Amino acid sequence: MQRFAQLYTELDASTATRDKVAALCRYWQDAPPEDAAWAVYFLSGGKPRRALGSAALQQWGAQAAGIDPWLFEASYQAVGDLAETIAHLLPPGQGGSAMGLSDWLHQRLLPLRGQAQEAQFAALSEWMAALDWAQRFVLIKLIGGGWRVGVSRQLVLRALGEHSGVPTTVLAQRMMGYTDSRQPPDAARYQALLAPLQEVHGAERLHGTQPYPFCLAHPLELDPAAEDGEEGAPPLGSANDWLVEWKFDGIRAQIVRRDGQCGIWSRGEELITERFPDIAGPAQAWPDGTVVDGELLAIRPGTHPELALPFAPAPFAQLQQRILRQRLGPKWLRDVPCAFVAYDLLEWQGQDLRAHPQRERRRLLDEVVAPAFGLSVSPLLNPVGSGMTWAELASKRRHSRDIGTEGLMLKHDASQYGVGRSKAQGLWWKWKTAPMTVDAVLIYAQAGHGRRASLYTDYTFAVWSRPPADESEVQTVLDAISARQPAQTGALQLVTFAKAYSGLSDAEIQAVDKVIRATTLEKFGPVRSLRPSLVFELGFEGIAPSPRHKSGLAVRFPRILRWRTDKTLREADTLDHLRHWLNGYSPASA
Repeated sequence: MQRFAQLYTELDASTATRDKVAALCRYWQDAPPEDAAWAVYFLSGGKPRRALGSAALQQWGAQAAGIDPWLFEASYQAVGDLAETIAHLLPPGQGGSAMGLSDWLHQRLLPLRGQAQEAQFAALSEWMAALDWAQRFVLIKLIGGGWRVGVSRQLVLRALGEHSGVPTTVLAQRMMGYTDSRQPPDAARYQALLAPLQEVHGAERLHGTQPYPFCLAHPLELDPAAEDGEEGAPPLGSANDWLVEWKFDGIRAQIVRRDGQCGIWSRGEELITERFPDIAGPAQAWPDGTVVDGELLAIRPGTHPELALPFAPAPFAQLQQRILRQRLGPKWLRDVPCAFVAYDLLEWQGQDLRAHPQRERRRLLDEVVAPAFGLSVSPLLNPVGSGMTWAELASKRRHSRDIGTEGLMLKHDASQYGVGRSKAQGLWWKWKTAPMTVDAVLIYAQAGHGRRASLYTDYTFAVWSRPPADESEVQTVLDAISARQPAQTGALQLVTFAKAYSGLSDAEIQAVDKVIRATTLEKFGPVRSLRPSLVFELGFEGIAPSPRHKSGLAVRFPRILRWRTDKTLREADTLDHLRHWLNGYSPASA
């Protein structure tokens, strides 16, 4: 634990990539394999199973520090991080523990889950007495499940590559599935990860259902439809050099049929086979040595002339509801049917095809694999020889939301299937539609965490229940809010629908923070209710019914696009505006 806590401290204290890689390499050099296995797991995105919730940790922290709960809460709000707050408030420890990270996990932390709270509190007190500040901090992070550290998976791969001499592309392939919580890391898995490369050229053969690293697309912010030389024209060349497909709003997945087994892996490296028995069943009939990349979608009957599939995509919210079910019975399989839309062939007859050009992989998928197994394949918008222009593709993109897609995927016909978001092996672009938007009113705020713990950065937004009749009606609502009077049935009111945390510059956050402090009406723990005064334009990617918000709606991936200083409260949007988006068409055209 001492080594791992020291590594965390070094990573957290540095912003220089080279320094972080050096710290990681020093750790790999000295740590026992069983400890290094867990370090790779946590640093690469693996999540510890939460043993105690934040409320229980706060209760124990106040008791262990010998202070009143209100003072602990005030300290927590000032610091902004629960683990850091506890580490600061506890009495000094004895200096450290020589027990390794793996022993801590297996002998202490994993058994802690499920114990009676009294036993958990007693164990925590005993452990903390023997730890220094850094170890306490890391331990609380692991216990509470709030583990985050300032390194990317790619940085971990780079450090492992420098330490072991194994190419990062091979390491990325070997690490697929490494953070799956159902397979705890151990010394053997770590040593297999760093084993010398058996082949000088080419990739190693995978076994079982192990997937390939996903090839990711770069977001396209410029306009391919612009003529060469015009401002905003990217160097994409002719549209005929690109395979263009619809971008579906589902779950990216690989179906792996190998060594008599069939597995479905999400892009987040979760094995989700049991969540999709209706997809895995037919795939079990595929021949060994077949791996297909594509998208899992919730579907409904019907289609669109431009969407050459035997179904229509359903909203992502339906797919999410099915995934989150603890028990997936026949009713859910019947009520929320799903389909897999294939768009790349990564392995066929046991041969790794990723180094083949995109056009060859696509031809084999279209002409051999899909017909043989009844696979639905993402339709190409620009078949070879179509002569389609970027302007024509741009027109299709503008209408993509009308047929249940998010925009277009652009894949160069000569590109290989790369590792991650890299331009070295292949070039893919995601050319998404403009986000759905709404002008909303800020009505609640909460302080941020970490370096933003002293600023209000977490916001709750609302829209009008109906259009205000005039400024006097808006003023009536503001007066009622200021007087803490509940809204009357049928009266105009502001109804919440979203929380957003990103999109403002540091200078804007500072300015908004001043307004929040000046217009605060009430405090509910860390949350402040406000006298409404600010309007913001929010962007979001989807919308669905939800009981969480007063509006009965919730939006997906909300973020602040701009602070509408040019708009009054009366000009903010209404609930009908959101309902238009829910019904599948733009309020502007309604």
